[in-house]
Amino acid sequence: MKVLELKVPPVLLMLIFAIAIWFSQPLLPQVIQPSTATLIVALVLMFAGILIALLGVYAFKKAQTTVDPTKPDASSSLVSSGIYQLTRNPMYVGFSLCLAAFSVYLASPFSLFLVVLFGWYLKRFQIMPEERILQGKFGQPYQDYCQQVRRWL
Repeated sequence: MKVLELKVPPVLLMLIFAIAIWFSQPLLPQVIQPSTATLIVALVLMFAGILIALLGVYAFKKAQTTVDPTKPDASSSLVSSGIYQLTRNPMYVGFSLCLAAFSVYLASPFSLFLVVLFGWYLKRFQIMPEERILQGKFGQPYQDYCQQVRRWL
């Protein structure tokens, strides 16, 4: 399925999955009632997701390298500082947290399956192709970085 590799921008993919979560609501049993607690948890997850993603963008901008996830070969430098010391994919972690926040906000634990599916799709069609390209471009320093820092968290 190489045809899907690096084709769908992750922000667009996140929006597609958010729409799927929204439209899945009538199809899934409501086992949790929306409450102040679910709203607070959703807000915390959303804030954390946005912050982590923006820290990833900031680190790329600071290093003057591309933020375009469909063109990892345009990377001009290996970013391994800041948030990238904790995760190799902070923007994708942030997007996943935002989707989880949306599921919690809707009080729909079953829709969290779609968040897991989003993560799987990202890993298979975005992250793994990116890693192959970055390994070829940056060689041993990138391999060392991958051994020191987890893909997600």
